[in-house]
Amino acid sequence: MRKTLFAGSIAALALMLAGCGKPAEEKATGTESGGSTTAATSASADARPAAFAQCAACHAVKAGKHGVGPSLAGVFGTKAGDVPGYAFSDPMKASGLIWDEQTLDSYLTNPMKMVPGTRMTYYGMSDPADRKAVIDYLKTLK
Repeated sequence: MRKTLFAGSIAALALMLAGCGKPAEEKATGTESGGSTTAATSASADARPAAFAQCAACHAVKAGKHGVGPSLAGVFGTKAGDVPGYAFSDPMKASGLIWDEQTLDSYLTNPMKMVPGTRMTYYGMSDPADRKAVIDYLKTLK
């Protein structure tokens, strides 16, 4: 029983970290041979853009539900490091950032450069269209 729980925990951790820590160029393209987008990467009924899959590996969108990272519900327009119930790094709390379009765009481009010492070990989202889609989605989360 203990081995099964341990194996399940390892598998869950691997899934959560699948989208983190790799440069965008190393991530899967999400297309099948022939160039068609797979169902897993197309926008779903809740208008979640395909690019958000990288974020969803660590972040929940339900208020108060945290994963490896904090919930992103209602994040747009708030102060960085100020989500109740999540233990942020000191650099994030001290950053003074407000999550607006410009700040999110810069942060998503290279989080570790914008906030040195952040615990978000994500190399960034290089495609401006993907960043815009994610930011537009974040605006809808309440």
